[in-house]
Parts: sequence; structure tokens; C-alpha cells
Amino acid sequence: LLSFPFQCLLKITLCFTSERPDVCPYHKVHHRPKRGWIWNQFFVLEEHMGPDAQYVGKLHSNSDKGDGSVRYILSGEGAGTIFIIDEVTGDIHATKSLDRERKTHYVLHAQALDRNTEEALEPKSEFIIKVQDINDNAPKFPDGPFVATVPEMSEVGTSVLQVTATDADDPTYGNSARIVYSILQGQPYFSVDPKTGIIRTALANMDREAREHYTVVIQAKDMAGQVGGLSGSTTINITLTDVNDNPPKFPQKNYQLYVPESAQEGKPVGKIKANDEDLGINADIKYSIINSEGANMFSISTDRDTREGIISLKKALNYERKKTYTLHIEGVNTHMDPRFSYLGAFKDTATLKITVGDVDEAPVFSMDYYIMDVYENAPSGTEVGAVTARDPDSRNSPVRYILDSKEEGERYFRIDESSGVVRTTQPLDREDMPWHNITVMASEVDNPSLLSHVPVTVQILDVNDNPPEIATDEEVIVCESSRPGQVIQTVTAVDKDDFANGQRFSFALPSQLPVNPNFTLKDNEDSTASIIARRRRFNHLTQELYELPIVVWDGGEPSLSGTSTLTLRVCPCQRHGRIRLCQGEAFLSSAGLSTGALIAILLCIVILLAIVVLFITLRRSKKEPLIISEEDIRENVVTYDDEGGGEEDTEAFDIIALRNPAAAEELKFRRDVRPETRQHRGPAPSRRSPSVELDEVDVHEFIKQRLVEADMDTSVPPYDSLQTYAYEGQGSPTGSISPLDSPGTQSEQDYNYLDDWGPEFQKLAELYGAAESEVTT
Repeated sequence: LLSFPFQCLLKITLCFTSERPDVCPYHKVHHRPKRGWIWNQFFVLEEHMGPDAQYVGKLHSNSDKGDGSVRYILSGEGAGTIFIIDEVTGDIHATKSLDRERKTHYVLHAQALDRNTEEALEPKSEFIIKVQDINDNAPKFPDGPFVATVPEMSEVGTSVLQVTATDADDPTYGNSARIVYSILQGQPYFSVDPKTGIIRTALANMDREAREHYTVVIQAKDMAGQVGGLSGSTTINITLTDVNDNPPKFPQKNYQLYVPESAQEGKPVGKIKANDEDLGINADIKYSIINSEGANMFSISTDRDTREGIISLKKALNYERKKTYTLHIEGVNTHMDPRFSYLGAFKDTATLKITVGDVDEAPVFSMDYYIMDVYENAPSGTEVGAVTARDPDSRNSPVRYILDSKEEGERYFRIDESSGVVRTTQPLDREDMPWHNITVMASEVDNPSLLSHVPVTVQILDVNDNPPEIATDEEVIVCESSRPGQVIQTVTAVDKDDFANGQRFSFALPSQLPVNPNFTLKDNEDSTASIIARRRRFNHLTQELYELPIVVWDGGEPSLSGTSTLTLRVCPCQRHGRIRLCQGEAFLSSAGLSTGALIAILLCIVILLAIVVLFITLRRSKKEPLIISEEDIRENVVTYDDEGGGEEDTEAFDIIALRNPAAAEELKFRRDVRPETRQHRGPAPSRRSPSVELDEVDVHEFIKQRLVEADMDTSVPPYDSLQTYAYEGQGSPTGSISPLDSPGTQSEQDYNYLDDWGPEFQKLAELYGAAESEVTT
């Protein structure tokens, strides 16, 4: 018996070597006309391993009589190397083993020539040699091995993964590329669809907690799985993912915990844990205390990393009051899966018994803080208040009190070690420090190392021990144009005592002093007073500063008084609405110059003046004399241009020489030098300007005489000298008409209206005001 592959190979060979259609259906018989030369394709098997060349087919021309006169030629792909042709018979053979997966067909050209003439007996014809496939490639899984997951407890038939194998053989010819899938490993848990390669679960209720990982081997076989087909396999690693199918469980039902009574509130005192076989969020547990006794004193929270229940203290423990606590703790899964609700409640409970341990505690004060008060100026040793503390332990040890030495309040207070009474160590001043903060410490006499602290605030109560005083220390500006009854300024008072003793003030001038002629004081009965002018005008040139003492009384019990002296400065003022600014102060304020700047300006002015004086001095030192030399003979005009103040001015130019010719004779030979004359003044008999009574001399004749003497004088240098004598005559018999030199009586007219005419008449108002003040004085 022949094997199946050999039978197939024999059938294919017979097919290609025979031209009968009933023997080889693949060989197509062409019904050609006479001398036809048409070829479609030939077939050749791949992977030929025989010792001889593989026969492919035969070329034949109708012109071939079998005498060898026809020569066949083959050209195209593989001609001469892979495919050879017998030139006489036209048989084509393949000399090499071919691989269809590398090249599926070859295109060649056939030609028939006359051997003798080399003429073409047939036109060149194209045909194809197709490589026939055999099953020489096994199926492969290009993407393997695979990793897949499926939830635990999945139903039978749940799809896990689809695998796909590929076969390089020709899928259009035979069954060489027809693949069938089967499972080699992984049963009975999984199955595979033989056609699609889909892997499914084959067993129900697979539990991850029992087994988590599975290895499945899938085989792909060609030839539709028949015997003799080639196969390939791949591995799939399947992991069961977790679902919440397990409730939490406490390892035991009863627990015990020891907690000392000194445990701090809000701090952890213990932990408890319930186990859950699930993973991730399926194992998250929320703990709670379900009984009121435990929930009032303790709290529990979940540590997300360890999934432990952390028990913390909510309130302070007291061994003397309660020695044990019982806590019922419940652990519940936070993420439930409704598919497994039939398994029951996903929670568990446990009982925790907490035993409170006795600890020697520090004394406890009766209050969290104390507020005490004491009057100021109280004598040393005055009781302020008392604090109380007790030992919370069952022994009830005696308590000792001390003050914290680190605080400043220890200087002012002391405490009785046994009773806790706080007393003063010195008189206290509320105005110096109205509140004192101290800290009292308590300890057991038997165990001084345990200390407790409590803050104590001491308020110093006020007594009326400070006299009031005027609120301002600045000068009060008094305008020169102030009128009687005009309010100069309103003043207030201050008192260092508190609101009760310092709210109401009264004002008055000192009674033991005489009546002030310049100012008076009005009590406005609203804790303010007004300074009022009593006279019409003030002059800062006559008196610039005034002092006004004011007595102030407070409304305390007993009432205290104080005297403050205000300084009032007289200034010429300018009006700007209701605001009066002193001119000097306004100038300095507007200029905004500092003392250093003023000094620098004055220094510059002094330097400039020094430079001017030096320049003038140098100019004068270089002035040439009137007579340079006897040889310098030229005309010179010397002009004396000195303007006097009129006939009453006897200072600018002395005309005694004109009025006394006899005295002029003595200066006859020194006319180039101004004569030194004695000015003679006498008291004026009346309001007229003083003058010397002229002698009965003809001044005109005197001037003529002096002119002749000047022309005839030979002692002076020979150059012209112009001398001018001017005389305006005697004074007017009517005297001066100036109102300043005219005596008169004081006018009774009131010039106050000049103040209202504006700044143009301010100077005139000041002049009349000054004159009126002088007359009044």
C-alpha cells in the first residue's frame, strides 16, 4: 500500500505527464488550428528532492516533423538556470528545488526556429510556470505566548482570549492551510473553539483564593486536523482576578487592651485587624464601634496601608471613676458585589475589653483659668484672690502652690503655698500696667515632680489718683487783629484715670491771681473750654508771648485738679476761611526748609558779600589820584554829584561856608580838600525842621567873590576846575505839610473795618492799629 503523500505526488505527476483531461483535470487541452502555437501555463511541484531534474512540460510546433529541423528556444525568468529546454524535443525540466512561499510563478517565452535558416517558425509565445504548493509549513502563533485574565467565579463559557495561528501554505489549494485548534493543557478548566481559537472557561466557580494562575497550551494543526498535518502550539498564562466574594473575619472574637489613665486625648491607644482574603478595594474594611459605652470614650479609624483599625482616645480616662470599658467593634467591606449577596453579610464583629491603668497624676485645678482684680495703690499684702487644686488620685495627697518664676508678674504677687491665696507684694499702678498675667503651678507634696499649671489674670482697678491736665503742649496762636470776645482756641483736658473718673472736666482761671486783662476763659460744660480775648488788638512787636494758667477739675471721687500753663504767641495772621496761619510759620511751613538748608543758604550769602567787599576794596586801591604829575597837563572835569534831601537836609552837604564868609577865608588855600566843619544843631522850638539862622549876608555877592578868588589863585594846579554852589533859599515859612511831623490829637475813629478790606489794606490797618495801641499804652 502506498502512503497518502506518495499517492498524491504520483497522481500529480501523472497529471502533468499526461495530456488526457480525464487523467489530469488541471492540464488544459488547447484545441488549436493547424500550426497553432498557444500556451497558458505549466505546473511544477515545490520542494522537489529527487536526483533527476523535474519534468515540467513540452513545447511542440506543428511544423516539427520529428526530423530535428526545428530548434526550440526558452527565455524569461529562470530560463537557463532554473528551467532548461531540450532544443530538439521541446521538453522543459526544472533543475532546482523551488519554494512556493518565496516565489509562486515564473513568466517565460517560447520560440520555434528553423535550425537551418534560423527563421521563426512560430511567433514568440508567453506562458507561466506556476509552483504547485505542498504542505511544507506548520501553523505558527506570531503573537505568542499570551497572558490573559478572567474574573474568578465566572460562569462556564466566559470568553478569556482568542488566539490566531497563521500558515504560510497556499490557502486556495487543498487543506495545507486549513487550521484546527485544540487544547493540549488546561483541561478541565478551559476549552478552545476549534475553528475560531477562542478560549473559554470550562469549569464553574473557579476561586482565586484556591488557585490564581493557570497555564493553557493550545495547538493549531493544518490539513484540517487530519493525520499527517503539520502543527504548532502556544502557551497562554491565565490569571484569575479578584472579586469581593469573601467577607472580613476577625481572627478571634475577644480582645483585651491595657490603657493608662494618663493617655493623651486624640492619641492612638491600640489597634485591631480583621482579615479579608480578597485583594485591592475588595479587601477594604471600615471599622466602627457599635456600642455607646465605647463610642463615647473611644474612636476607631482605618489605616489604608495595613487595613488595621486604629483605636484612639476621645476623652481623658480617670481610673478613680471607671476602670474598664467594653467596645464592640464591627468590620464591614466598603465595596460590595451584588452577585455574591447570597453568601450573606460581608462583615464581622469582635469584642475589645479595655482596662484603665492607675497612674499618679498631677493636681487638677478647679477652673481652667482664673480672673482676679485688686484696686491700684492697695498696700502690700492685699489679698487678690485664691486658686484651688486637688489630687485626682485616690490617695488625695496635699497640694503645694507656687508661682512660675519665669514670668514678670512674680515681682508684684506672691501665693500662699498651702491655701493658694494670691496677695500683692507692692502697691500697683493701673496707669503703669492695667493687667497682670501670672501662672500658678500646683504639685503634690509627696511627688513634687508632677506639676500642673493654670493661668491667672489680675485686673488693676482704677482709683482717682491722677489730676487732669490740658491736652495740648503746643503754643496757642493769637492774631494781632483779634477783637474783644473773640474765641482764640478751644482746649480739652486729659486724665490718666479710666473712663469713670476722667470723663467730665471743669475749667477756670486761678482764683488767687489777679484778673487777666488780656484773656479770659469760658467753661463750655462739655469737658472743653474756650480762651477768649479781652482787649481789642495785640502787637507782636510790643509783646509776643503771653502765659495763661488754667485750672482743670475732674469728675472723680474725690475730685482732683491740676493747673496747666499755656503759652500764647501773638502773630500777624492771614485769613484763609476759618484757618489762621502765622505769617512766619506759614512761610517756613510753605518753604519746607530744614535747619541745615537755612544754614547753607546763610553761608552762601556771607561768602557772596565777602566777595563783593573784596572786589570793591581792590577797585578802590587801584584808583588813580586826582593829580598824577605836573607833566600830565590835560583838561579834566571833576564832578561832584551829591544830591541832598532839600532845604531841611543839613547832613548831605554842609553849606556853612556859604553862610559864613569869614570862616571860608581859613580854607582859601585848600579848596581841593573838603573842609572839616562842625555841624551846629539846636533844639527846634516848634514842629518845623531844625535849621541854622542865616546871617544877614548877601549870598550872591559872596559867590561872586569866591569866583574871583578862584580865577586869581595861583597856588592850585593850572587846570580847569568846575565848582558848583547851589542854594535853594530859606525854609518855607509855612513849615512841613507831612502828617508825620504834624502834631495832632488822637482820633477816636475805629479803623477795624480796614481788616475786612483785604490784604491790600492790611499794612495800613497794622499802622493805625499800632498807633492806637501806643496811645492806649
